[in-house]
Amino acid sequence: MKLQAATFLDLLRVKQWIKNLLIYIALIFTNNLFNAGLFLRVTAGFFLLCFAASAIYILNDIIDRKEDAYHPDKKSRPIAKGSVSVPFASAISAILAVSALAGSFLISRDFFYVICVYLAMNILYTLKLKHAVILDIFIVAAGYVLRAIAGAVIISVAISPWLLICTSLLALFVIMAKRRHEVSTLSDAARHRKILSEYSVPLLDEMTSVVTASTVIAYSLYTFTSETAARHNYLMLTIPFVLYGIFRYLYLVHKKNMGGSPETVFLRDIPTIVNILLWLSATISIVYFFK
Repeated sequence: MKLQAATFLDLLRVKQWIKNLLIYIALIFTNNLFNAGLFLRVTAGFFLLCFAASAIYILNDIIDRKEDAYHPDKKSRPIAKGSVSVPFASAISAILAVSALAGSFLISRDFFYVICVYLAMNILYTLKLKHAVILDIFIVAAGYVLRAIAGAVIISVAISPWLLICTSLLALFVIMAKRRHEVSTLSDAARHRKILSEYSVPLLDEMTSVVTASTVIAYSLYTFTSETAARHNYLMLTIPFVLYGIFRYLYLVHKKNMGGSPETVFLRDIPTIVNILLWLSATISIVYFFK
């Protein structure tokens, strides 16, 4: 089957690979960012995680192809519009999953276990758990947490509870915003995704409020009380960047209807991109050059 490069990249959903950059978090906060050997290991892990994610995206697109054909945005996906056949897509998904498993095993046994859990959890989500109200949100959030955990196990460092809680809350925030966008903008949301009938805008707004406050508090406590904060007193100076990022995202969700595609926000919204770069620059400067 002859396939254009752009179509193939759309099939893999390469734009969503940006989520896998979470794998570098442990490397940054353990003062190992400039360790060339570890950086290369994590980078290899990044691409293997991308393969695993794309395998799941393709599987999901195969199963949801009929519903996606009626979705205003998803109907342009290669499988939904028929530019890629189901057998071909299935073969690509299998190759990517096997490559991710084999490669992760060579890097680290623990990383291999993380990839196994990631694949198994997302397959269950695609087949069944995405129809379980509230649990569906937690399963997607767990995928973000596994990305962060992967970065820690690759470089063999302890998994910080702060890493788990902050990643979990931030993931819940983004996912709830996406659910809100779907419920509020789709004329017949349940037709596109049955579980959306279980949610309402007021419910999601209340849930988002809880998670937003929790995210800010958790990150603030991390910058004051964690082991990393004890070594780097100025880490609290990064709190304003987190606050701005959250408020900016809420603005885009409520005023610009951009919550349906988080990767678009992180790749195209200039203020968000600048804020992330400033947070990253400030964090690296404080962790690596100030005591």
